[in-house]
Amino acid sequence: MGKRVTLQEIADALGMSRNTVSRALNNSGSVSAETRNKICQMATSMGYKQFSPIEPSVPQAAADAASTGKTEIALFTHSFPGASHSGTRLLEAFQNRIDSLGYKLSINIIRDVELENLALPANINLDNVAGILCLELFSLRYSSFLCSKNIPILFVDTPLLQSGALKADTLYMENTSSVYRMINTLIGSGRKRISFIGDRFHCQSFYERWQGYVSAMTDNGITPDSSLCILDDDNYPYHDIAWLSERIGSLKEMPEVFFCANDFLATCTIKALRLLGRSVPTDVLVCGFDNAPEATIIEPNLTTVKIHSSSMGYTAADLLLSRIARPHMPYKKTYIETDVIFRQSTGTVG
Repeated sequence: MGKRVTLQEIADALGMSRNTVSRALNNSGSVSAETRNKICQMATSMGYKQFSPIEPSVPQAAADAASTGKTEIALFTHSFPGASHSGTRLLEAFQNRIDSLGYKLSINIIRDVELENLALPANINLDNVAGILCLELFSLRYSSFLCSKNIPILFVDTPLLQSGALKADTLYMENTSSVYRMINTLIGSGRKRISFIGDRFHCQSFYERWQGYVSAMTDNGITPDSSLCILDDDNYPYHDIAWLSERIGSLKEMPEVFFCANDFLATCTIKALRLLGRSVPTDVLVCGFDNAPEATIIEPNLTTVKIHSSSMGYTAADLLLSRIARPHMPYKKTYIETDVIFRQSTGTVG
C-alpha cells in the first residue's frame, strides 16, 4: 500500500497554507475558483485518497441504471423553474448532462396539499426513479420526508438549516463572501446606513446572504440596524410596489443603500423608490443578487452577484449521478463560486 498523502504535503507542493488546502477540498470557507482548481488538480495528481473526482463514478451510475431499469431522474420543485432565470439555465445544463448518459427527466410540481400531507406526487413511481433533484423546495418538513425514502437525492439550495442537516447531498451558490465583498466596498465608499430587504429565513442561501451583510457591517464597526431593514416573511407581498413603497416610507430614516436578497426584490425596490420620488443612484443606491436578465434591462442597470447557473447544473448532475453509483459515501455540501458585478445602480462605487 502506498504512502498516504496528507493535506500538508499538498500545501507544501503548492506553497500554500494547510488551511487553504483544507477549505478548498472540503468546500468550506472562502477560496477563489482559480485557487480551488489548482488545489484539486494537485490533490488528484498526488493521489490524495479523501479527494476523488466525481466523474469516474458517473459512467458507473449509467451502467447501474441500464441494469436496473431505473432511467428516470425526478425533479421536485414547488415553483416551476421557468419562473427563475438561474433555475432555467441550471436545469438546461442538468438535463443536457443526464441526457447524454441515457437518463430522462420528469418534472413534478409539489403542491401545497402535498407539502402539508407529506405526500408524493400522484404520478410518481419511485420504483422507476434512480434519483431526485430538488430545486426551489424550501419546506424543511417535506425535505426531511423525502430523505426518509432511501433514494439518492440532491438539493440545490435548501430550507434554512440552522440546527441540523439533511441526509442528502446539497449544492449552493456561494453567498456569504460575495455579499461581504459587495457591502464592504459600499462601506469603503463612505456609506454607513445600509438596509437589507428580504425574508432572511426564506432559505439557506438568503440566510447566508444576511450573514454576509451582518459580518461586513460588524467588521467595519457598524451595528446592523433592523429598523432600517425590511425583513418581513415572504407571505407579505414584496412584489406589490405600493406595499413596498409604504414599508420603505415607514423606515425611521432613509438608508443610503438597499441590499436586496435577490434581483427580483431589487427591481421592485427601485420601482418603489420611484413611487416615493427617490432617484437611483442619485438619492439612494440599490443592489441585488442573481444577475437575472432584469439586472441589465432596468434603468439604472443593477449592481448584483452573478450565479454561474450552467456550472451549477453540470455539477448538480455529477453529484447526483455520483450518489446513485455510490449511495453509501459521506454526504457532500458543495459551493459554486459567484462574482460581484458593479453597475449603475450603485453609481461610481466598485
